[in-house]
Amino acid sequence: MLPARTALWLRLTLVLGLALVGPVTVGWALARAPIYVSSWAVRVSQGYQEAERLARKFGFVNLGQIFPDGQYFHLRHRGVVQHSLTPHWGHRLRLKKDPKVQWFQQQTLRRRVKRSLVVPTDPWFSKQWYMNNQVQPDLNILQVWSQGLSGQGIVVSVLDDGIEKDHPDLWANYDPLASYDFNDYDPDPQPRYTPSDENRHGTRCAGEVAAKANNRFCGAGVAYNARIGGVRMLDGTITDVIEAQSLSLQPQHIHIYSASWGPEDDGRTVEGPGILTREAFRRGVTKGRGGLGTLFIWASGNGGLHYDNCNCDGYTNSIHTLSVGSTTQQGHLPWYSEACASTLTTTYSSGVATDPQIVTTDLHHRCTDKHTGTSASAPLAAGMIALALEANPFLTWRDMQHLVVRASRPAQLQAEDWRTNGVGRQVSHHYGYGLLDAGLLVDMARSWLPTQPQKKCVIPIVHTPTPILPLMHVRKNVSACAGHANYIRSLEHVQVQLSLSYSRRGDLEISLTSPMGTRSTLVAIRPFDISGQGYDNWIFMSTHFWDEDPRGLWTLGLENKGYYFNTGTLYRYTLLLYGTAEDMTARPTGSQCACVARGGQVGGRGW
Repeated sequence: MLPARTALWLRLTLVLGLALVGPVTVGWALARAPIYVSSWAVRVSQGYQEAERLARKFGFVNLGQIFPDGQYFHLRHRGVVQHSLTPHWGHRLRLKKDPKVQWFQQQTLRRRVKRSLVVPTDPWFSKQWYMNNQVQPDLNILQVWSQGLSGQGIVVSVLDDGIEKDHPDLWANYDPLASYDFNDYDPDPQPRYTPSDENRHGTRCAGEVAAKANNRFCGAGVAYNARIGGVRMLDGTITDVIEAQSLSLQPQHIHIYSASWGPEDDGRTVEGPGILTREAFRRGVTKGRGGLGTLFIWASGNGGLHYDNCNCDGYTNSIHTLSVGSTTQQGHLPWYSEACASTLTTTYSSGVATDPQIVTTDLHHRCTDKHTGTSASAPLAAGMIALALEANPFLTWRDMQHLVVRASRPAQLQAEDWRTNGVGRQVSHHYGYGLLDAGLLVDMARSWLPTQPQKKCVIPIVHTPTPILPLMHVRKNVSACAGHANYIRSLEHVQVQLSLSYSRRGDLEISLTSPMGTRSTLVAIRPFDISGQGYDNWIFMSTHFWDEDPRGLWTLGLENKGYYFNTGTLYRYTLLLYGTAEDMTARPTGSQCACVARGGQVGGRGW
């Protein structure tokens, strides 16, 4: 009996292969194998009469000369299937044996796309600077639209404070099956209206993803033909049950969940999902989308003003979520941006008050150009991921994270901590792997082969109490479970599980350095975190070692960056490696494939 994940991988590989014999309209399949049609180009020396003789002899229809000189002719055979993965060997042999035939070729389908830009006619599209080519680089969405992709067939649900389902820019794409109100337990996610309109957050996020294009209203969503739903769960009592139910709504119908909320971004909170919500994430990635895995897109957080670190947020630092940060139009760090090792990618938002912001739908059937925060960045990424999923619906949740790593670029994003990791990729604690490029994401998605099953290698390192020195390093040489079924050759996520006490938690900087020399800060100093509780089995996560070889010396660094009299004890330290047995760096480089609404809303992440 095969293990479940191995069986899934084999099934995916088979599905990808079988997809090639499906309808020829599947664009990504066409790129993988020639499709033969029922016509031939033939060159004969004696012109039209010879072409007619050949047609009568072998049962072709002569469709006439290709060039005016009368040597090349177009022949079609009614008895040959119109589309086939293999050439017709019988006719090939017959034509080859005929002495009057100088050259011939059975024709194959060629995939061609119009290179004209598809520019929506919506009146506010001119304000959507992050995707209308006003800035360079933008998110490169026009290129994807020009290929005929618009999110068709993809379902996205926004987990927030509800969405205005009858909004002129949303109603045509609204999906009631992807919607529910877990605050009042009814099917209607319509937001609760108040004088201050504090429940506008979900409607704004939904419009970024799937506002209808070319309807002469407002702007256009990134995936303007995707189905959009809303889960109302932030406007009331929030419990582990409500979060778990929201993240588990219709997991075989909803492809992408977009969430722009989390614990308080106050620089002193260390909190993550409860038992039920962790189980919802686990079930989502193992059973959602028919076993391919639900895609959870998460805003990284708005605690920059309080020196917060998103690795103290157990939602953004989960391996099951794809965490998205923000940059301004000029490529500067927004004042609210949090730095941490778990952020994977970045999209645009705004910075200071004079910066252009994000255009989207607003309450009362209106439009706004004042949406901002990391709340605005995550839905843009969700829309781009919907476009990639339309291009290749067989991508797993891990495939998508691999693609996002490869489709993100440092571009003009400014930060002092850009570093090159062990496989030559630039990565930053502020931006992850950089600005997400929709064109690149879709191009790679079309021909991406599934990653092999996820492996997990658990390495207990410290299990007896050890005093924490002002500067200390805990080193361990690891084999990455070599010789066992869970051997890892190429890393994906790396976790460090720590139990420690410390007199002033926010003064302790923790870092991890890989055998290939990549140093990742798991948590930087947090001046507002004066807690003496330390960390109790807290799991830090880093994406900075992606595709590295984990075998060798790992170094955990602990450094007191505050009061000299701080003391503490390290009780337990476990290193958890996730990845695959495949050497991902050996895939061909060209394609690597063929291979919180802080506006009156507690817990939200935007305005």
